Amino acid sequence: MCNLSLIDGLHLSYPLCQTGLLFELVSANSKIEWTDATWNPVRGCTKISPGCLHCYAETFAERFRGVPGHPFEQGFDLRLVPEKLGDPLRWSTPQRIFVNSMSDLFHPGVPDDYIVKVACVMKAANRHTYQILTKRAGRMQELLKGKLEFAAEQPHIWWGVSVENRQHGLPRIDLLRDSPVQVRFLSIEPLLEHLGPIGFKGINWVIVGGESGPGARPMAADWVRDIRAQCHSAKVAFFFKQWGGVRKKETGRELDDRTYDEFPERPQIPVPGLEFRRNALERLEAGMV
Repeated sequence: MCNLSLIDGLHLSYPLCQTGLLFELVSANSKIEWTDATWNPVRGCTKISPGCLHCYAETFAERFRGVPGHPFEQGFDLRLVPEKLGDPLRWSTPQRIFVNSMSDLFHPGVPDDYIVKVACVMKAANRHTYQILTKRAGRMQELLKGKLEFAAEQPHIWWGVSVENRQHGLPRIDLLRDSPVQVRFLSIEPLLEHLGPIGFKGINWVIVGGESGPGARPMAADWVRDIRAQCHSAKVAFFFKQWGGVRKKETGRELDDRTYDEFPERPQIPVPGLEFRRNALERLEAGMV
C-alpha cells in the first residue's frame, strides 16, 4: 500500500520563476502523438539495446550540456529531479501523461524508494492516465510484485515495454505479461525487423513506429501490416505513430491510406475542486498519509 509519508522534503507548491514556468508549459503540451503531456521526475539514461542507438532524448539533452540553468545543463547524465514530483497534482485537466519521456524510471541508478514516490503521486493524482515505458522490464516486474504492488492494481496507470527486435524486445513482452497490472502496452518503436508471431494475450495496446532523424534505420511496410493484423485478430488497440526516416513529416503516419489512433479505454475520474487539490498538496508536503 502506498504510504504518502514517503513523499518528504518536496516543495510541491513552490512558486514558478519565469524559466520554471516555461518548462511547466512545455511539459504539459507534448508533441508525442500518443500522449498529452510528459512528466520527467528523472532525467538522463544509458543505452542497453539496439533500439537505443539513435536515442532522441539523448540527442536533445546533449545539445544543452553546459548551458547554465537549463534542465539539461548536465546533458543526458542520469539524475533525479525531485522538484518535478508534484507536477501531476498541479495539472487540473485530466491528461494522458508519458512518465519519463527523457529517461527510464526503472534504470538501475534510480533508487527503489524514489520509484515508489513517483508511484505515490500517480496514485494520488488519479484523474490523469499515466503511461510508463521501460526497457528494464525485469526490474519493473520485480517491483510490481513487491514495493509497487499498490500501483499495479490501479487502472489509470498503464505499464509498457519497448520492443525493437526479436532478441531484445520479445523477452520484455513475456516479462510484462507476467506483471500483475491492469493495463499493459507495447511501444514497438523503432521497429527494426519483422517480429513474426508475437502473441498479444494480456496486452491492451500496441504502438508501432519507425525510427526518425539522421541515420534512421528503415522499416518495411509488411512488418507493420503483420503487427496490425495480429492486433486486430486479438482485439488489441493499434496505434501507428509514424513511418519515420530523415524527414518524418514528409513520410507521415498513414498506413494504407488510414490513420490508426486506437487507445484502450480510460477510466473517467472526476476532477477534484481547487480547495481539495490545495489540501492534497499541503498533505503531501507535510508528509501525511
